[in-house]
Amino acid sequence: MKSTKNLLPIASLVITFLLSGCASAPSHLIIAPEIMAQSVIQHVDQQATLNVIDMRTANHIVQILREGEAATLFSAQERLENIIKNSLSKHWKNQGLTIQASAVNSINVAIEKAIISVTQETMSYQVQTEIVLKVSINNSVQTLTSIFNNRGNSEGPFKADIAVLERNFNQRLANLLQQILANEKINHFLK
Repeated sequence: MKSTKNLLPIASLVITFLLSGCASAPSHLIIAPEIMAQSVIQHVDQQATLNVIDMRTANHIVQILREGEAATLFSAQERLENIIKNSLSKHWKNQGLTIQASAVNSINVAIEKAIISVTQETMSYQVQTEIVLKVSINNSVQTLTSIFNNRGNSEGPFKADIAVLERNFNQRLANLLQQILANEKINHFLK
């Protein structure tokens, strides 16, 4: 009798920890690409409008697929098109390009794909990541269209970690945005 009295508080404590662990699972991803490379490109007296649109049919970024179960989906905490627009605007402004509502140059970025697909098995997982951005620039005379993509596959034991998936997605997105900002054709087309 005495041993069951001692087990009750311990069992309650274990159940509390287990439930709090479940409650702290993330519901959204924090997408915050960190663009590290500083560009030597400078735009002098150049202006452009910047529009970013999401062409995806669904707005989730992560889908975890388990056989015989409904997919678990995670979306970004903030709209992906806003994140991309803010990031590109900030860096183009640092290069001297004025981003405004109406200008001769118009930059349109279409998010065609942005997905992390996880196939979760009992003791392992496989991840396929794909981000595709289509950039069209019109300078009132011509239009330049470029497609930037980043794809990758990985696998691991046990269960996929959402924090690791989030970090890898941010790194891949930052890499794509750096490519756009440093693209010689795009920057030459804006002049």
